[in-house]
Amino acid sequence: MSVAIPAGFRAIPLSLAQLSLAAVLKCGQSFRWSIFPLQIDEQALLEQSSPTHEYRLCLRDRVICLQQSREALFYRAVFPSSTVEDLETREAETLAWIKDYFQLDIDLVELYRQWSKADPVFHRLRDRFEGIRMLRQDPFENLISFICSSNNNITRITKMVKSLCLHYSPSLLTLPPPPGSTLPEETYHPFPPPSALASPDVSARLRALGFGYRADFIQRTAAMLVAAHGVERNPKTLMEPSEEWLLTLRTMSTADARTELLKFVGVGRKVADCILLMSLDKREVIPVDTHVHQIATKHYGLKGGSKTANMTPKLYDEVSTKLANVWGEYAGWAHSVLFTSDLKSFASYGLPSTPSTPSLTPDRASNTPIVADSPLATPVEEPLQSTGKRKRKVTGKLSTPSSAFVEVADSLPKPILTETGGSLAERVKRRRRGTGTISGVQVLD
Repeated sequence: MSVAIPAGFRAIPLSLAQLSLAAVLKCGQSFRWSIFPLQIDEQALLEQSSPTHEYRLCLRDRVICLQQSREALFYRAVFPSSTVEDLETREAETLAWIKDYFQLDIDLVELYRQWSKADPVFHRLRDRFEGIRMLRQDPFENLISFICSSNNNITRITKMVKSLCLHYSPSLLTLPPPPGSTLPEETYHPFPPPSALASPDVSARLRALGFGYRADFIQRTAAMLVAAHGVERNPKTLMEPSEEWLLTLRTMSTADARTELLKFVGVGRKVADCILLMSLDKREVIPVDTHVHQIATKHYGLKGGSKTANMTPKLYDEVSTKLANVWGEYAGWAHSVLFTSDLKSFASYGLPSTPSTPSLTPDRASNTPIVADSPLATPVEEPLQSTGKRKRKVTGKLSTPSSAFVEVADSLPKPILTETGGSLAERVKRRRRGTGTISGVQVLD
C-alpha cells in the first residue's frame, strides 16, 4: 500500500526491516531526539499505513525532522531564517547526513539472516525486534552522553543531555509541533562544544542541575580536550579542534582508540566500548555489564563465575569474546538487538495486543490510539527515578529478564543433564536435589 509523502518532506524507499525509528531512537543509543505523536485515524493506525510519530534532532546548523511508514523514511530539514545558501545543496547535505547517521549502506536484513542462522536465541527475536541498527553519532556528544549514563536510566540520561543543550548552547530556532498536535512549540539547541563545558564553574552548576558526581567528570573531560587541542572552530565544519580529533579515532585500531578514551575522567571500559561501537565504527565491540554477563551465562553457555560475580577485566573479556564468537564481525550490532529486547520499556513491543486505555507517556498524546504490535508505535519510557539519596536494600539478586527473553528461553530445548562422576549414592542424591552436570559443570534443573 502506497503512502502519500507528508507535506514538505522528501522520501527514501526504506523498509522497517532495515530501520525502525521507534526502536532505534528509544533504545539508549542517542538521547536528544524529540518525539511527537501524529494525529491519524484509527483505521490507518491498525493498518500501519501512515506514520505515527515525528522525530526531530537539532544539529549544528539545522533541525532534522523524520517520519516513517512501513516502506519509506520521510525527511526534511529546517534552517534558521538567516540561512541564505543554496537550499538544494543543503538538502543534499541532509540526505548524506541521514545515510551516514543511520549507516544505510549496511544491509541489516542480511545481518539479521546471518545472526539468526548462527544463533537460535536471536532467531526467535528477529521478527519482533526488526530494524534495530547502530547509529553513527558525533563522538563528542556520544562521549558526554555516556559519561552521564553511569548508574543511570534512559529517562534521566535524556533529561541530563537536554539540560546540557539548554544551558550551554544557544538556541538555533523554534518550531511548532506537527499539524494537529496540541503540544507547545519547541526551541532547539545544538549539543554544546567542548569549550562550553570546560570552564571550572561548569561543575558546580551541573551539580545544581542534578548531575551529581557526573558533573565533575563532564567538566574535567571537556577541559582535557580543550587544553590538548584548542578552541578555534573550523568555519566549514563548525567543529572545534578537539571534536575533529575525536573523529580521527575512527581510523585507529580498536585497542588504540579504547586507550585514548580511557584517559578521560569518568570513562571506564564499558563507557569506552559504548563510544567505540556507537560513534567510532568499531562494530565488533560488545559493551559488557553484569546483565550482559547473565545473558551470556544463561543463553550462550558461558562457563565459570557466579551470577553475582564482580565484573573483572578478565570476566569482561571472556563475556565479550564468547558473544563475539557467536555473532561475528558485527557482534556489537547484534548485541544491541538483544539489549533492546530486554529493556522494560520494550516489554510489550511487537506483541499482538491492543490496550483499551491509551497510556499517557511524555511522547504520546492521550487521544492517540495504541497498537502494541505496531513497529511504528513508540515504546513506553521508563519512569523517572528520583535523584535523591536513598538507602538501598542489598539483595544480591539480578534484575528479572524481560518477557522477550523468558519467551525465548522457554522455547529452547532443555539441556540434557548427564550424571558423570561420583558414586551411585552421590548420583542418586543429585537426582533427588534436581541437579546434574553438563560437560562436568554442575547445573540446576
